[in-house]
Amino acid sequence: MSTAFATEQRAARAKTAEPADVAAVAVRALPGIGEIRPGDDLVAIIASAADRAGGLRDGDILVVTSKIVSKAEGRIVHATDREQAITDETVRVVATRAHEGGVTRIVENRQGMVAAAAGVDASNTADGTVLLLPVDPDASARALAAGIRSRSGATVGVVLSDTLGRPWREGQTDVAIGAAGVHVVDDLRGGTDAAGRTLTVTMACLADELAGAGDLVKGKASGCPVAVVSGLARAVGPLDLPGAARIARPSERDLFRLGTDEAIELGRRDGHDHGFARGRAVGHAEGFASGYAEGVAAARTEALMARASRASVVPGASAGATTC
Repeated sequence: MSTAFATEQRAARAKTAEPADVAAVAVRALPGIGEIRPGDDLVAIIASAADRAGGLRDGDILVVTSKIVSKAEGRIVHATDREQAITDETVRVVATRAHEGGVTRIVENRQGMVAAAAGVDASNTADGTVLLLPVDPDASARALAAGIRSRSGATVGVVLSDTLGRPWREGQTDVAIGAAGVHVVDDLRGGTDAAGRTLTVTMACLADELAGAGDLVKGKASGCPVAVVSGLARAVGPLDLPGAARIARPSERDLFRLGTDEAIELGRRDGHDHGFARGRAVGHAEGFASGYAEGVAAARTEALMARASRASVVPGASAGATTC
């Protein structure tokens, strides 16, 4: 989120003496989308549905299920083996857990998201096929936002959502995997709380909150894959705002980059490799030193024995001669 937006929001909060809960946000499902097929014009389909539902207004935010974007973009793979599709979309394995139904894999996918099954979805699609996530969710969101703005004349934002689980919490919720024309983060750092203390870490993820709000009215099997959020015009901005890709935490700041079992196994493997290399080096050095010492001792013994042998022979003495 831009610094200007954060400054504007702090100024707005400072000017109002009313409690924050007087704000009102409305969320409604957009009916009439229908089944989406590869090649469908999503801009035209969504804009037409919005017109039939009363139109869009400046500041509205469309929360679009990524599944219909994947379908329109032809991200349908004929794969009787979903596991292979997951493998193909995986960049890094974070954690795996075996259970009665198979194996759950938490992985980082090609889009940089960490999710179960790399975001590969086998629900609401024909048998023998799976859906992959859009190649570039932020680019897909920008194309939708630009097209709908042009067609409707309203300055709207777009959030692409997908269903994910969360660490340490049961259940799933929708989160933003793509965004355009929306401030994805409300950075409150530098402001103050109600007691006047400076906020140092507070960053509200607006995009994820919007995705979750949209999911409340869209449902999973209702045939309404698009929701409209009204009342948050402050979160809408130009199309070149950073997208949802910025929400992913960089690996250097990720305290939980691996699952517990994977971290333990990595530690064991690294410890074994380091210990083996160290032991080999020490053993080689000690073996060399021991061998060198034994060699020196053997050479010294051999030299002494040779000297003693030479000393026992008297020059010029003949066999059987005696001396006095």
